[in-house]
Amino acid sequence: MAHKAIAVTGANSSVGLSLLEHLAGADDSDVVAVVRSERAAASIPRSPRISTHVVPYEDHEALAGALAGAECLVHLAGILIEWPGTSYESANVGTAAAVARAAATAGVGHLVQVSVVGASAASPNRYFRTKGQAEAVFADSGIPTTILRTPILLGPGTAGAAALARLVRAGRPRLLGGGAYTMRPLDVDDLCKALVAICRSRPDTQVVHELVGPEPIEYRTLVERAARHAGTRVSVRSTPIAVAKVGAWLRSRLRGGGVTPTVIDVITMDEHVERNADTALGIELTPLDETLDKLLGSSRAR
Repeated sequence: MAHKAIAVTGANSSVGLSLLEHLAGADDSDVVAVVRSERAAASIPRSPRISTHVVPYEDHEALAGALAGAECLVHLAGILIEWPGTSYESANVGTAAAVARAAATAGVGHLVQVSVVGASAASPNRYFRTKGQAEAVFADSGIPTTILRTPILLGPGTAGAAALARLVRAGRPRLLGGGAYTMRPLDVDDLCKALVAICRSRPDTQVVHELVGPEPIEYRTLVERAARHAGTRVSVRSTPIAVAKVGAWLRSRLRGGGVTPTVIDVITMDEHVERNADTALGIELTPLDETLDKLLGSSRAR
């Protein structure tokens, strides 16, 4: 290839689409966007710098062929909510194993695993446990790997931004436990800048970073501040977490998936890190108010 190539698995995710825009705007990288379906491929931005490959992760030969020539791979695939036909073990761990194996066959020089704050193979929470197991798969791949653990992400199309918008529109939203848990919201553009920096530097060792936003904030306060950026106000009400877990358990059993007590524990976990990686990665974090204004300021204008 004429330029260094960066591969992105799960490229049709909200983070993937933002990352593709950042990479396509650079002048030193071709991009290999890997997705699982033609429908997903249709969402990939058109650019002479981006080549899109529709590949099932279980097809080792095809996946390795798609990754051939890539110097760095960013793995974004995974799930928080299970539905029939999907599980944390298959979507988080199995997919990571398939990608790591194909990357080794293709000779990829560096792997980047976008994980989550709280991930640990020893966690009693199945989601956090499988994210930790996926980290271990990459770390044990024999390829230099950077693990980047992230908090709630705010940007176009992200679940975090969509939830904030819904709560603001509700006017009198109900929050789990009254929203009395601390978050460190990270602007997706900052995450993408960090990923680009990692792919350019490609450390030759195993590295774990935790990258969170610049401001710790209770979720209740975040919703209230988001409403101000949208030019409105909200009156927050509370749903007891124990009651929400019982309802989630019943609904998920009836539907065969969806929000479960496991998901509720993830959502309401305090996001805390010992050392933020922004300095180590050489990026300047976007102030939270600036992120909220990008997402919700247009509502105020309307």
